[in-house]
Amino acid sequence: MESTLVISADFSLLPVIEGCLRQEIRSQKTLYDKYKGQMFKIALRYADNREDAEDILQEGFLKIFKSMPDWKPVGSFEGWMKKIMVNTAIEALRRNKKFSLHTTLDFIPQTSEDLSVLDTLTGEEILQQIMSLPPGYRMVFNLFAIEGFSHAEIAQQLNISEGTSKSQYAKARRHLQISCEKFMHPAL
Repeated sequence: MESTLVISADFSLLPVIEGCLRQEIRSQKTLYDKYKGQMFKIALRYADNREDAEDILQEGFLKIFKSMPDWKPVGSFEGWMKKIMVNTAIEALRRNKKFSLHTTLDFIPQTSEDLSVLDTLTGEEILQQIMSLPPGYRMVFNLFAIEGFSHAEIAQQLNISEGTSKSQYAKARRHLQISCEKFMHPAL
């Protein structure tokens, strides 16, 4: 049974993908230009700074181009690329030993005010606050809140317990709440 091609409702991308499969530089550049902004935002969420994010972006696109023959033309091509970019970011953090998790299982309950402060910030301000998280918190927060992984999937991917993933996420949320409040009200 043949699978059908689904490319996020952008069938104009099919010739570009086919060109990338033939390792055509022009097609690779077209794909890069189309998705570099979106993929850079992913890299930036995991990196400590813009330079590290640029390195992750470049390494991620190299992996995307190298892995294209393995891509199965079912589901979202964009989603497949995002997954590679996230995995590249995780690998970069591990390689640079900037990734560590606090393994205490303290639980910080969510307050009703958690979302009210975030509602008043711009996307760029929220990104700055996420980038200020310690690397372990940032990793779990991004994987759970932004990428949509379950705590079980995060635990498996990062080789930690599910409880540690939940704890890291709760601590990241609380840390973001406090830093956003300080950002909004510097006198606090």
